[in-house]
Amino acid sequence: MSDEGLARRELIAAGFAGTALLGFTGRAALAQSGDKAPDAPRSSPASTRAYRVEVPMPHGGVAAGHPLAAMAGTRMLMQGGTAADAAVAAMAVMNVVEPWASSAAGNGFATCFDRSSGTVQSLAFTGGAPALLDPAIDPKELDSGHKAVAVPGAFGGWIALAQRYGRLPLATLLEPAIGYARDGHPLDASIAMFIRRQQTVLARYPTSAAIFLPGGKPPAPRAIFRNAPLARTFQSLADAETRALKGGASRDKALSAAYDHFYTGSVAQDITRFSQANGGWLRMEDMRAYRPVWEQPVSTVYRGLDVYCSPLTSRTGLELCEQLNIVEGWDLASLSGDRAGLAHLLIEAIKVTKADVYRYAGDPRFVDVPIATLLSKEFAAQRRALIDRMRAMPFPKGADLAIGTWTRDDATDEDTRGGDTTSLSVVDKEGNAIAVTTTIGGGFGTSVVMGGTGLLCNNGLRIGSTAPYAGHPNAVAPGKRALLGNGPIIVLDKGRLKLVCGTPGGETIGQTQFQFLVNALDLEMPIQQAIEAPRFALNAKPNFYKPGAAISLQLEDRFAPADVLALKNKGHSVEMVGAFAIGSVQGVLVDPSGAPMGGSDPRRMGYAMGY
Repeated sequence: MSDEGLARRELIAAGFAGTALLGFTGRAALAQSGDKAPDAPRSSPASTRAYRVEVPMPHGGVAAGHPLAAMAGTRMLMQGGTAADAAVAAMAVMNVVEPWASSAAGNGFATCFDRSSGTVQSLAFTGGAPALLDPAIDPKELDSGHKAVAVPGAFGGWIALAQRYGRLPLATLLEPAIGYARDGHPLDASIAMFIRRQQTVLARYPTSAAIFLPGGKPPAPRAIFRNAPLARTFQSLADAETRALKGGASRDKALSAAYDHFYTGSVAQDITRFSQANGGWLRMEDMRAYRPVWEQPVSTVYRGLDVYCSPLTSRTGLELCEQLNIVEGWDLASLSGDRAGLAHLLIEAIKVTKADVYRYAGDPRFVDVPIATLLSKEFAAQRRALIDRMRAMPFPKGADLAIGTWTRDDATDEDTRGGDTTSLSVVDKEGNAIAVTTTIGGGFGTSVVMGGTGLLCNNGLRIGSTAPYAGHPNAVAPGKRALLGNGPIIVLDKGRLKLVCGTPGGETIGQTQFQFLVNALDLEMPIQQAIEAPRFALNAKPNFYKPGAAISLQLEDRFAPADVLALKNKGHSVEMVGAFAIGSVQGVLVDPSGAPMGGSDPRRMGYAMGY
């Protein structure tokens, strides 16, 4: 089981639980804070309603991975800001309140719908490997420590969003995060648990221990947690913008001044001096060369709806589109009463898609990837033919395509390391929408706070983000961007916003979003029911790169016993996990009435707010 799955199980075992819902048997819901969250489910197992309410957003709103982040974004909307302003403010707060999964020095993707032009754009804020990286390094050194650092990308993405779609000053956007970092906030119980689980690694690095292990020990749940160095860093970025504005600079140039302060100014100097002094590879040249990139998203038409997701170097966009193209050949709505039959088709589609994407995907600046083929309806029809509606298949080989590809003769297998991420979705009163999924890789990223910045970096060079096999399209290399699971989604219906969503979850991101879309689009569930419905996830040993890998099917234990038995009888190797254990969808679904309705997942501490 992944570290994330173990963490969920540990929370449930510790008593962070409620009762079940949606007509599935079960015993526990992941609480948001304390022994029992105030909104923990208390409905009977026969209930068909979600226990959280969906949130009306008539003038806009934010669904985010933490209540304080959702509130910060909503504050920006209420001050006249745009969806981009709200997204930046929420991401900054998530850096403070979800430090194990988010950082201005991390990486991520945003998918953006601009109502005025009717266009959807993808923003990649993904730093690559430093130029000095030695590909022959022991992969274990890329899990944590000074050599595990990928080039910081997220703050560049914040500035790119603010410049293209924003309205408010950066100082306003960072104000909530600065306050929570300087003055403190009550630490969520789950974050306290993650710090405790990681304390041995965090204790190796004095800059990390000073923040996350005050007094030499992990902070208690609901303790007032501060990150004074991060507050100073954010304030210095706001001050860089303010100085430029006072000097007569335009808003755009003032935001660029903050960008320069991070990537070539004192923040970059602190980060790179610290890296070099401690044997790391990150240098000023890597920081200076980095740029966030606006690109066309990958997309498909699914049952008449336009579905947009992140392009490479996100693997999830390719996965999601191929999965949807495969299952479009079946009437999934007719299977609403056969949960095991429906789940089986989705599981098999995921296997086929994982095999294809993991065989070919890599940084397109370094390798040729057959993107058009993987996205085509004709290819999906060919791959659909592999699926037996009555029997689980072994994990297949990726399709043989007429393109140079890696072979794994004499390769040594490595288990994939898990990833930890967070997500948010925003709509504003003008009809714009943004979904963001941001990450620092595995929990706490490199686990090294970089000098006096208060920032953790992404360990995106580790096995999981990179392939464990030399010569693979996703093998680690200097300057190369590793693959991310991050894949925020926009769905349009005849040019009008239908849905905006995203989730964390590492290699389960594409699986979770796929199930959520089927719930919302095929089964026509309201957003909160679509989010809360029981989920599954596939796990591969040693990894999804290897044909014939051992596949285990993790089922949230709210699946009915009869459905569990039916899946076992189809040949699936089933492992039961906690009732609310897989993913954490944050989203906004536009009701047929035209009303945007927000939803947030009870599986973590996420919350939705509207006004």
